[in-house]
Amino acid sequence: MKPAPFQYHRAHDVDGAARLLAELGDDAKVIAGGQSLVAMMNYRLARPRHLVDIGGLRELDRMHRDADGALRIGALTTHHTVERDPAGVLEAGFEVLNRAMTWIGHLPIRTRGTVGGSMAHGDATAEWCLLALTLGAEFVARGPRGERTVPAGDFFLGYYTTALDPDEILVEIVFPRSAPHAALTEFAERRGDFALVAAAVDLDVQEGEVHGGRVALGGVASAAVRVPEAEEVLAEGGSFEACAAAAAEAVEPPADTSGSTHYRKELVRTLVRRACEEAMSS
Repeated sequence: MKPAPFQYHRAHDVDGAARLLAELGDDAKVIAGGQSLVAMMNYRLARPRHLVDIGGLRELDRMHRDADGALRIGALTTHHTVERDPAGVLEAGFEVLNRAMTWIGHLPIRTRGTVGGSMAHGDATAEWCLLALTLGAEFVARGPRGERTVPAGDFFLGYYTTALDPDEILVEIVFPRSAPHAALTEFAERRGDFALVAAAVDLDVQEGEVHGGRVALGGVASAAVRVPEAEEVLAEGGSFEACAAAAAEAVEPPADTSGSTHYRKELVRTLVRRACEEAMSS
């Protein structure tokens, strides 16, 4: 299939893109790598009347650590740039990010797809959404009213819905602290397919012992979610098996042709335990 008719607009800077979005209204969509939006347009699941192309805004293609050690990733940084980490920016605490990139589609998708595009798309099974929630990321958005920062816990609102206003551009994702004991794992019917269930953990390890952590799941609700019941088990010194069981008990995943609710709950149990074990050994 082919997309419905639309008008194409090329943005020359972030402020110009925001002005375009404000002028064009709700019928406009931002496009960068296009790996998610174009597919939805081809199936006519999305029918924007205007596309605002920000792919040429090179100032959004960057990845660096600031003086406080926080990691800052520009919205147009590709998955493959994070995977390769050519400048060694992810060393000493953020290696979970480049390890997780291998779960995203296939190499051509990772080469074109962008970090910001994945976040703004808000897919409940997307690896970046899960990582942002688990690691406590912050989203920097810019629009006609200026710039604002949204914590990950307030950013993902539901099915393909985020806290971005229609006239805002996501410009940067900030990971404020390192996560040396973090891991992400998932299950898909074929390597590179969308995950049925994904799990990410970030363990608080002191002197070789777990004192707490964050647990998040994708594919079990309309957006990626934290699981406080599983985190409580970790904080109380419970086993990884008990943490995984608590996570499975706490969620009620939807059933569809790919699997029943019970099947997905069993995947949660397996994947949370596996992620905990991988995080502990990292």
